[in-house]
Amino acid sequence: MPAAPIKVLVPVKRVVDYNVKVRVRADGSGVETAGVKMSMNPFDEIAVEEAVRLKEKGVAGEIVAVSLGVAQCAETIRTALAMGADRGILVETDAALEPLAVAKLLTAIAAREQPGLILLGKQAIDDDMNATGQMLAALLGWPQGTFASKLTLEGDTATVTREVDGGLETVALNLPAVVTSDLRLNEPRYASLPNIMKARKKPIETVKPADLGVDPAPRLTVVKVAEPPRRQAGAKVGSVAELVQKLRQEAKVI
Repeated sequence: MPAAPIKVLVPVKRVVDYNVKVRVRADGSGVETAGVKMSMNPFDEIAVEEAVRLKEKGVAGEIVAVSLGVAQCAETIRTALAMGADRGILVETDAALEPLAVAKLLTAIAAREQPGLILLGKQAIDDDMNATGQMLAALLGWPQGTFASKLTLEGDTATVTREVDGGLETVALNLPAVVTSDLRLNEPRYASLPNIMKARKKPIETVKPADLGVDPAPRLTVVKVAEPPRRQAGAKVGSVAELVQKLRQEAKVI
């Protein structure tokens, strides 16, 4: 356990709820979000839960939830506060934020807050970029542990068990560090009604990108967004011989 409880910074993203069937806009410019239920990115929710567990163990002293985007992102911060975060920071902007811009903004926040650990989801379910955590660690010059399925803090060291193609890999990181959470790190709790009520009184600071000295202008251009082609219905075959015939003559895979 660290000599003194550390501050944990947890970035949380507002995304289309994972239960919603995503629809592409008619003009192909992006995904339809008007009138669509939004919620916290599930991997970020896991990160918040892990930060709260660290606080319950006495390892973390303060949890700061950070969200970047439109004013409605404050609702996402409130969800984190209801789960157990202590205060929030909203970087309000209408710009379409890309991973590099998010990483730069979080770097500026980290310079102000001086956290001992930044804990965030490995990726967002809307763009699936899986880049923000890695870019953030590079900009800060901090060690990183990605795809964490287990996290332990001891002294000034974070031990991260991470999921890799061949199984599990365990790495030791000197704090401060950046850790991104995977699905099996934990199962997030439901916020209780008393905690939801308490979250309304917890402070949320609002800043602009300009206040942090960051230009969030997009560097990428979305050419077109399209739905994947519909899968054709399958067909039953009466025998192995018929299956082989169809694979050879129709599918042309053998």
